[in-house]
Amino acid sequence: MTKVIITAIGSAGDVHPLLGIGAALAARGHEIVFCTHPPFAEAVTRQGFAFVPIGTAAEYEAAMANPALWHPRTSFRTLWAVIAPTLRPHFDTLAALVDNDTVLVGTLWAFSARLMQELYRVPFVSVQVSPSTLLSAHAPPTHPRLTIPRGLPLAIKAPLLRLIERQALDKVCGPALNALRAELALAPARRIFGQWLHSTEGVLCLFPEWFAQAQPDWPEPRCLSGFPLFNDTSAHASDPQLDAFLASGERPVVFTAGSTLIDHDRYANAVNAALMESGLRGILLTPDALPADAAAAQADLRAHARGVLLKRRYVPLQKLLPRCRALVHHGGIGTAALAYAAGIPQVVTPFAHDQFDNAQRVVVSGCGVRLDRPLQPHALARALKDVLGSPAIATQCGRMHDRLASSPDGGEAAARYIEGLMPTGVRTQTVGNTSSLALACSGHSA
Repeated sequence: MTKVIITAIGSAGDVHPLLGIGAALAARGHEIVFCTHPPFAEAVTRQGFAFVPIGTAAEYEAAMANPALWHPRTSFRTLWAVIAPTLRPHFDTLAALVDNDTVLVGTLWAFSARLMQELYRVPFVSVQVSPSTLLSAHAPPTHPRLTIPRGLPLAIKAPLLRLIERQALDKVCGPALNALRAELALAPARRIFGQWLHSTEGVLCLFPEWFAQAQPDWPEPRCLSGFPLFNDTSAHASDPQLDAFLASGERPVVFTAGSTLIDHDRYANAVNAALMESGLRGILLTPDALPADAAAAQADLRAHARGVLLKRRYVPLQKLLPRCRALVHHGGIGTAALAYAAGIPQVVTPFAHDQFDNAQRVVVSGCGVRLDRPLQPHALARALKDVLGSPAIATQCGRMHDRLASSPDGGEAAARYIEGLMPTGVRTQTVGNTSSLALACSGHSA
């Protein structure tokens, strides 16, 4: 048994895939210590893992409620302002937890785990939940402010990407990170996102090759494990009203903005209007599932009476989507993966972070359309008509469903890859780390 310390920093889309991988590792006999934000403590302990908090619940809730976190112009700097103060405390926590039989696993912002690898040579697997932060001059990620046109020659794209790294990324993260590095007697880091944050022992990419083809300037060694299709369903109670709604008419469309901070009233009004225009039924997943006033309550009851819309705070998408006909969502990669697995078309309405890049990849895969403008009822109704009326999209969604159904589970492939870095496993192998890790991942990138 090896101790695996997993650090998952971010929203549910960053945490849930790592919970699934942790569950796969625990089933293989390993001890899991899970470091994440306090609001996820219940989900962690439900899996039987030891929970170690990063920051406080109040700090996390304040960060998620900050509009600047969800605006493309300010999201990166705002997120770093939350993460930077946790670097030293989290580093000290990890230093106290590790022993000679420990492997560290961390998502994009697990800088403290990367420092542990660099300073103490603790085995570390860095995890890329989505491809947008694997910076590549060959295939630059899609972003509303910093997108480099893919049609430009590589000789132009490469220096443009370096300029973005230096002026927009290192400039924000470098001062706090390098101040800590100085305390630890380490030289300053440069190209923080392009090079430094990636583990020198193994980079785990939680998506398949068909979603994001590996590029020549991505870090090595790496494994594209496929989607870890984990959705925490263990705490979800039965919902007779939902079951009755699903059974009472044509399959509905599901709408969700995930963890994104939005004007929920405006979003719900746009959804209602789009459903009325298109004649469709819908299920809206929203924190405002209970109406705030009597007028809203009456409107909600009238919508239910017409069989148009049902609101819920949360329903596990892994169980819900196969019973629905389309998904309108924010562009979280875990949400997109569950739609692929269900074989239904997607309308993606990105707001910030990696959502724009994920949205564009859904379009390129042939399984949906992208709406960047603020959600407008007519545009949404037209987009739904387009995806639901397209034989090509229906065919491609069916192909992706079949492909995922016949592929090894991404969480299991990821667990095997992580095992390749475990101290006892490395000692018994007769080949080098890179070759053995590649073997652990082989056959699991489809």
